[in-house]
Amino acid sequence: MTPLDMVVGPTGLRFAGRQFPCVVGRGGITSDKREGDGATPRGTHRIVGLLYRPDRMARPTDWAVPIGPRDLWSDDPTHEDYNLMVRAPYPHSHEQLRRADPLYDLVLITDWNWPRAERSKGSAIFIHRWRRPGYPTEGCVGLRPDHLAWIAPRIRYATRLIVR
Repeated sequence: MTPLDMVVGPTGLRFAGRQFPCVVGRGGITSDKREGDGATPRGTHRIVGLLYRPDRMARPTDWAVPIGPRDLWSDDPTHEDYNLMVRAPYPHSHEQLRRADPLYDLVLITDWNWPRAERSKGSAIFIHRWRRPGYPTEGCVGLRPDHLAWIAPRIRYATRLIVR
């Protein structure tokens, strides 16, 4: 582990010498991740991207990519674009990245099952804002919005998400 790592454990997420409350997937933490299980995969995951809503916030860092109205994430394990960002129109199963709610206003993307996805191993594991304290995600890591905003500009190339 390095000081740049984000570590998720029983007491929350630790990063840059600070501790933050967080939530994980409704299926808990697992070593055997499957599509639709709602679990957060145990392991070490690189941070490979940062998305943000430019209509709702300023660019958090120079490497952040704006989420546009047509941006989606493919979660269809039968399609070749599984676990990749795609654009509408897209007839296969997907998640909207530009949501009406603020859940994905700021999203860190991990390398879970990416860039060459293994079918049914689960699509994207993001770090995004939580709905509320104690309310689980679909498998991602959720943080308070102000904590996520504090963390995002401090991420470096070597930063990893370690889920124990």
